[in-house]
Amino acid sequence: MTATQQGLPMGHSAAGRQRLVIAASSLGTVFEWYDFYLYGLLATYITAQFFSGVNETTGFILALAAFAAGFAVRPFGALVFGRIGDLVGRKNTFLVTMGLMGLSTFAVGLLPSYASIGVAAPFILVALRLIQGLALGGEYGGAATYVAEHAPPGKRGFYTSWIQTTATMGLFAALLVVIGLRTAMGEESFAAWGWRVPFLISILLLGVSLWIRLQLAESPVFQKMKDEGTTSKAPLTEAFGRWSNAKWVLIALFGAVAGQGVVWYTGQFYALFFLEKTMRVDGATANILIAIALAIGTPFFVFFGWLSDRIGRKPIILTGCALAAVLYFPLFGALIGAANPALARASATAPITVVADPGECSFQFDPVGRNRFDATSCDIAKAYLAKGGLDYANVAAPPGTLAEIRIGSTVIAAPDPSQVSGPPRAAAVTAFQGDVSAALAAAGYPARADPAQIDRVTVVAILTALVLLVTMVYGPIAALLVELFPSRIRYTSMSLPYHIGNGWFGGFLPTVAFAMVAATGDITYGLWYPVTVAAMTLIVGLLFLPETFRRNLD
Repeated sequence: MTATQQGLPMGHSAAGRQRLVIAASSLGTVFEWYDFYLYGLLATYITAQFFSGVNETTGFILALAAFAAGFAVRPFGALVFGRIGDLVGRKNTFLVTMGLMGLSTFAVGLLPSYASIGVAAPFILVALRLIQGLALGGEYGGAATYVAEHAPPGKRGFYTSWIQTTATMGLFAALLVVIGLRTAMGEESFAAWGWRVPFLISILLLGVSLWIRLQLAESPVFQKMKDEGTTSKAPLTEAFGRWSNAKWVLIALFGAVAGQGVVWYTGQFYALFFLEKTMRVDGATANILIAIALAIGTPFFVFFGWLSDRIGRKPIILTGCALAAVLYFPLFGALIGAANPALARASATAPITVVADPGECSFQFDPVGRNRFDATSCDIAKAYLAKGGLDYANVAAPPGTLAEIRIGSTVIAAPDPSQVSGPPRAAAVTAFQGDVSAALAAAGYPARADPAQIDRVTVVAILTALVLLVTMVYGPIAALLVELFPSRIRYTSMSLPYHIGNGWFGGFLPTVAFAMVAATGDITYGLWYPVTVAAMTLIVGLLFLPETFRRNLD
């Protein structure tokens, strides 16, 4: 078989051609993840720029929701581009997805703010995120399938693990760009306009990535099917309309990818948001600590991919899910003490309690921005604590009782909004917040994490442990999904469960987790979401997921 028939460019040795396939596929996917994750890293700035019409807590959750919107449409991108990939080929499909991703990312850097064009700004932003999500929905399946169909037998886990590094490398690249710009121009300039620069420079990365991928030929497996006339004429019907294949889609989703998705986003995104929003670590420091952990952990994607070629995909992925379900609460508990020791001490010596009539307490999230949370004494008390990301317990009081905040032995009664209105109510709320702030300071609650007190070694060790769990579940997943489905409908079949698992179960994790925290006041309560999903995947995977590492791709 010639080099061209193998789907490789001429003029290279076999090993050189295989390295080019991995490098070109991986580099393009790194670029797409870089684009996609810039939004998550800059969520605080995007909140200020595009969601300034609502209260701060709601604005942050809405910014995370817009971040998640890109994940919401990923399964639809998987269906659209997966079908195209199985009909016309792997290479041209992921060239299109790359172009869509790059152009929509560039457009975010040019988008006017809420102050300039009003409510149109967040609507356009969400539209651009949806385009990004559709593009990413078609990218991953194409890249993973393309590399796997070039890999020699016994090395698919190793080869596709390089694709698995791309999400982390894209995040790592985005972190380096953001850290470099924040350091070079200062926080004030970066907050004002510098946050746009990482989006704008993506147009250069798009050009380079497209040029590299244009050097590749079609996948040899797809080219063989095309030459023999055996490609699918209706990949969606074959993939999901026939139970013989659809059952494996469901098993892949619930027995592998759902758990992998929540472990991925807990270890690399929720941990970052937790450091910044809840532990009050400044953004630059949090980014650096995450970047160090990613640099340490990234080689393990390849290690676990290689190991899965020897012992199988299933035991590694399910072990990662089991460890995550057991270790998340102790790891994040240790992270609290290491990242903000003063906050941990204050929470232990002077715990916060809200005593209120439950019937007066609203859910501290308002997606339309109309609730200022000042209609009841309970809302006034909880809104202030939620804004600060403070951990508090709830104690039910008899109906009609005015809410109060207890900080250790100090008790601050919330104002009764039914007795005052207009400017006097605003003044009463402001005075109450001042009293709470003073009591928090007196009890040792810090406004921000003291950089000198952060135990950086311990924080990096904890973050690295979280990343290692990611590498266990994510390193072998591409090979597992490629091997699970037949060649003629592989792109379509593997893309949908992957993007539901990562786009819905994983992508919505920061939004859901922070909403759970806002509702309960418990800063670790959001961890129940990934723990529950990881445990579900462990059970379903043990019962139904087959081992695939010895299968023939043809």
